[in-house]
Amino acid sequence: AELRADQADEDSLPPYEMLDAILAGYVEQDLDTADLVALGHPAQEVEQVIRMVDRAEYKRRQAPPGIRISTKAFGRDRRLPITNRYESRAEPPGRRLRALG
Repeated sequence: AELRADQADEDSLPPYEMLDAILAGYVEQDLDTADLVALGHPAQEVEQVIRMVDRAEYKRRQAPPGIRISTKAFGRDRRLPITNRYESRAEPPGRRLRALG
């Protein structure tokens, strides 16, 4: 990251251990905000990390293809819209079931 001389990543991000767990859940396991909070992660940090990942989606489209070193990769395995002010919103529990039933 491009940081000032006296700046640290954790000044603007959750601690690395928490950040890694949130990213793994969101990106690799397709967990949403409610799922991650239910696992014990603070809601504010979960929302911040998810917002940052989603807002940076366009940057991943600009990068050249690379090798995959995990079970799920940005790019082909994970596609989010980058236009029309798209924002992922977790549905309240049960809402999806009522709509289908």
